[in-house]
Amino acid sequence: MAKLPSDFPDFGLTPEERRFAERHHFYEWAGMDGARGEIWCYSEKCSYRPGETVRLQVSSTAPHFTIAIIRDGGTQTEILEQSGIAAHWQDTPEHCSVEGCGWETGFEFQIGEDWPSGGYRVKLTADGRDGRPIHCHHIVIVLPKGGRKPGRVLQVAATATWLAYNTWGGSNHYEGITGPNRNLWSPIVSTQRPWGRGFVVLPPDAPRVPLEMMMPPKTVPRHPHKEWAYATGHSKKYASAGWATYDSHFFRFAERAGYGVDLISQHELHFAPEILSDYDCIVFSGHDEYWTWEMRDAVDTYVAQGGHVARFAGNFGLQIRLEDEGRLQICYKNRARAEDPIFNGGDVSRATTMWETPEVGRPGARTFGLNASNGVYAGWMGCVPRGVRGFPIYRPEHWAFAETGLFYGDVLGAESHIFGYEVDGLDYEIRNGLPYQSPTSGAPDGLEILAVGMATQVEWSADLAFDDLTMGDADARADAEALFGEVNSDNMEKLKRGCGMIVNFKLGKGEVFHAGSCEWVAGLLRNDSMVERVTCNVLNRYLGRG
Repeated sequence: MAKLPSDFPDFGLTPEERRFAERHHFYEWAGMDGARGEIWCYSEKCSYRPGETVRLQVSSTAPHFTIAIIRDGGTQTEILEQSGIAAHWQDTPEHCSVEGCGWETGFEFQIGEDWPSGGYRVKLTADGRDGRPIHCHHIVIVLPKGGRKPGRVLQVAATATWLAYNTWGGSNHYEGITGPNRNLWSPIVSTQRPWGRGFVVLPPDAPRVPLEMMMPPKTVPRHPHKEWAYATGHSKKYASAGWATYDSHFFRFAERAGYGVDLISQHELHFAPEILSDYDCIVFSGHDEYWTWEMRDAVDTYVAQGGHVARFAGNFGLQIRLEDEGRLQICYKNRARAEDPIFNGGDVSRATTMWETPEVGRPGARTFGLNASNGVYAGWMGCVPRGVRGFPIYRPEHWAFAETGLFYGDVLGAESHIFGYEVDGLDYEIRNGLPYQSPTSGAPDGLEILAVGMATQVEWSADLAFDDLTMGDADARADAEALFGEVNSDNMEKLKRGCGMIVNFKLGKGEVFHAGSCEWVAGLLRNDSMVERVTCNVLNRYLGRG
């Protein structure tokens, strides 16, 4: 393994700027670049079928702009370029992240009937007021045509998680400018706004969330990705969600490896679940945290009828609802019991909170074999910051590990750091050196645990001051109240020690393979041959290739 650095990277920030970047809210908004000028855009929907018209809502300080559209797959293919398009500045509501920007359409283009399914990057370029170019990046998903497609993979982009983390306009499901003091995160977010900078395209040296260093003893953890974002003008949450950080890396790898891959958004799972029946293998990748009840129904039905699901993703944690034909996403999280209107006479099983809460009562393990509440953080903050970086292997004889040469006790993907930053796990027990789900885990019968690594929801250290830690026990306290109804020492202990796993199980007529880590795609991005081999083993089996 390459020797890791022991110093945090330096992005040119002062100590005060570093502390601000790590602890405070910063975001993108209309007018933020002042004298330099700006251009922004969004589209009516995340995804479009061949033949449909994409309407871009554009706001720009420049009178004209150029558009370039590139299919972002195994190769970068330019589809369209046009210049001299008229533009103007459009007023933006203060709470556009909650209610939408409400801009007029600035440009339209039609999806060609021959455009292959995939992610299409839209780049707008205009002249800034200082003579330098200004840019905006957007992503459009082109859906596949209908009909059975044996031998092809269907990837589902984690668009609900993108939306939950999108910082543009000030508010998302984590931080915000709502409330009387303009300091609260919003349980309602709109699709009708641009993506934060870094959600669509990133330079190759952009830091990922997990720490790529070996911290000396008694070192206070820092967040290089947040420092880099602040120093370079990117979204604070670019490394937590988005096409650029997560979903694109699986899509590109699969095409380069020779697989036929089609792409849909999560909205298709909700509004058009029949699309799944055209495929033998469905893939989820990256950070995939937010789902509606209907999205889960679509996957459960697909597997029960004989479908195969490969989830190379982590943090299957929260239920959402969609309103206004999918333009609004609702998630009250730990504020659900107090604020979610569903508790005033509605079906509380649709409460927008954790799947494992008593009201919802639908643990994630019933669909994907693992729960976010049994896992969560690894490799960042004070949560296992010096951990194993990969998945410790317990069952190397499993078919997924064929042709890897892995042994019992080996760590898969340590060099490429595939374990983190949020992982999914189960309550388990060790018998004769092997992990088994506990009797109360709630996972499907016959589930095999192939690998287990350590995770936690709590930062704690005997040598560091509590105030030096970013999160402390705040997340665990919120989850203890949501899951168990009370924050006490016993309930906190249940959340203090978690894990991340690779599992495999059959359900109904179908089968699920789940590598429960957001960072699996880092192994594909960094050309880790063992991670690539396991990925291909799963795809080949589920596509009937042997």
